[in-house]
Amino acid sequence: MFLSDFLSPLKPSDFTPQNDFLTSQLGLKASFYTDSFPDLENEKFDLAIIGVLDDRGTPTNLGCRLAPDHFRQYFYQLHEGDFECKLIDLGNILHGETLKDTYIALKTVVETLIKLNILPIIIGGGQDLTFAQYWAYEGLEQRVDLVVVDSKFDIDEDAESETTTANSFLNKIFLHQPNYLFNYSNIGYQTYFVNQDSLKVMNKLYFDVHRLGEFAHDLSLTEPIIRNADMLSFDVGVIRSSDACGNANATPNGFYGEDACRIARYAGMNDKLTSFGLYEFNPAFDNNGQTAMLVAQIVWYFMEGFYNRKQDFPMTPKSQYVIYRTTLKDSGGDLIFVKSKRSDRWWMQVPYPSGNSKNERFHLVPCRYEDYNLAVNGEMTDLWWRTYQKLS
Repeated sequence: MFLSDFLSPLKPSDFTPQNDFLTSQLGLKASFYTDSFPDLENEKFDLAIIGVLDDRGTPTNLGCRLAPDHFRQYFYQLHEGDFECKLIDLGNILHGETLKDTYIALKTVVETLIKLNILPIIIGGGQDLTFAQYWAYEGLEQRVDLVVVDSKFDIDEDAESETTTANSFLNKIFLHQPNYLFNYSNIGYQTYFVNQDSLKVMNKLYFDVHRLGEFAHDLSLTEPIIRNADMLSFDVGVIRSSDACGNANATPNGFYGEDACRIARYAGMNDKLTSFGLYEFNPAFDNNGQTAMLVAQIVWYFMEGFYNRKQDFPMTPKSQYVIYRTTLKDSGGDLIFVKSKRSDRWWMQVPYPSGNSKNERFHLVPCRYEDYNLAVNGEMTDLWWRTYQKLS
């Protein structure tokens, strides 16, 4: 089975400006799947853009299937940054006969690219495609840390078990067998969009969910959360409507456009991250291309972050790290922290309960300097406790 079986080639003339691209613009820096499918094994690419022309899973935002081609009209006119991008655009996955066919196609493409050490950037389509993005990791046989940037939890208690929609794809992920989800984190939920019973479920499962207001004064708090992700799903609807009106479900509150770009840059810098999905942009509701340009800039910042990765995870060589040991109050034991000399970023060591891991003694969790200070004062951090419970 070849990837070309799932992908439709591009016509660069559809998004090339009348006077052609400038030499520094991405339209002349990137490669494109046009006539013959590229040799991905022998040609060196770091990143691959994949469009998905299917919105059947998001009935409240029909029209977002048109997003990939609209996005390209703006993205390729951006100039290359202080990096040499090795980017290929592999065209679009057409909607299958059924929605499940589309999921299988996206799963296969993402899984294959990750195995080739090429990071897929998925431009949807509905956010239900997150399930297919997640499903790709089944063939990789690894645990997955999933981060979703969204104004709500996409859990629908009334959804049928066989149905996957943009409002219920987490049902599918949480119940999927085999279960290889280690952690789920939400960034930016707004409480009035969230069923309180869903919050109780998140707490019971020791998942990390964070209200929009937590980041109002310090967006850098998102960085360690994002640094823990293997895959990230970004719903354009999490951006306030004044900055991104191109979504049928846009609302007045949310992240600012520059916040979204910064979050994407953090994601790109994450050494663990192997796939990035950007969903729910709907050109039918866009105003003068404002949202299309913002989505293009979000992807640009993701690329900039990718080419500024510090390669300081996992912890090798040990000479590039400083180890800090703290003692908790009332003989509560020690907490061990690790600081990278390259990036000044922090991690916390959480030991595996006895007998729960044959190969590793501890799990490294991204954290902040403030977590270390809390431990210095003898206090247990909530992040350590939740992680330990998940390892049990």
